[in-house]
Amino acid sequence: MEVGRLPISASQRGKLISAGYTTLASLSSLSPSDLARESEALEILKVASHDCRLDQPDKSNGIFTGAQTAWEMLHEEQSFPRITTSCADLDNILGGGINCKEVTEIGGVPGIGKTQLGIQLAVNVQIPVDFGGLGGKAVYIDTEGSFMVERALQIAEASVLDMSHYNELLRKELRTCQVEIQPTDILKNIFYFRICSYTEQIALINHLDKFILEHKDVKIVIIDSVTFHFRQDFEDLALRTRLLGGMALKLMNLANKYNLAVVIFNQVTTKHKEGSFQLSLALGDSWSHCCTNRVILYWNGDERNAHIDKSPSLKSASAPFSVTRKGIRNSASNHKRIKLM
Repeated sequence: MEVGRLPISASQRGKLISAGYTTLASLSSLSPSDLARESEALEILKVASHDCRLDQPDKSNGIFTGAQTAWEMLHEEQSFPRITTSCADLDNILGGGINCKEVTEIGGVPGIGKTQLGIQLAVNVQIPVDFGGLGGKAVYIDTEGSFMVERALQIAEASVLDMSHYNELLRKELRTCQVEIQPTDILKNIFYFRICSYTEQIALINHLDKFILEHKDVKIVIIDSVTFHFRQDFEDLALRTRLLGGMALKLMNLANKYNLAVVIFNQVTTKHKEGSFQLSLALGDSWSHCCTNRVILYWNGDERNAHIDKSPSLKSASAPFSVTRKGIRNSASNHKRIKLM
């Protein structure tokens, strides 16, 4: 059915047609939040939904589509591979690694390894399906200038070497997977964006939908860090909250729409709680509801640790990890304990 036949005002029809929405099918691709930018949104949705049912009386696929059962959702979540961090202990508390269709926020003090982890994930998302990976590509948004291409190459070389060792083990069991990916191929599959202001950051995130539509093999979007420009350039906190909320909503929609992982790195601050100062992720309490999972990286003596601070599906837990020449790996102290046992 054409939009021109809907029983709405001429100005409303004109707005929809001029925006490129000429049929009910084209309207079905809009989310209510997108359409809500127009003051007449609710009226248009009601009329379109009613007319769609009249136009297709024997079909249930009205303007609101995509319903699935909880069983289907669980099966989908359990069957889709996660992105490994290359640290078994960290993967364990994350339920197997970084999950797709979710926004994971990771924060920590300077030097704890946030950028190292980001580069590791940009490499690991490219692990081929035959080796238990996603075989995807990465978008890396760098707001602080901390991304190091030499380090990315080093981690990529270690990843290819790990796959070769894995292949040797498979060959002993009469199964083999050819390691075709090269370190330079891994670098070619990381789309890098350098962002120098909060306006550039917002503009890029608004553009990501189109970019990922053109690069459908992108399976992770990494922002390192989401905080930098919003802490440096802002005095109007109410405006900052609105902009961050809108940005978070777009990222959540991207994760769900394209079945990819979004990983946001954040800075930390201290918060006085229960008579002591504790690490807390920056941007305030309102921002804390914008992500599915929150992970805080912290020092425990001279050992790096990760703690699940918030998650609807993961229990609160901590795990040690190390930053080595090869990238993120299990803690050195854990290796010592294993050898002693």
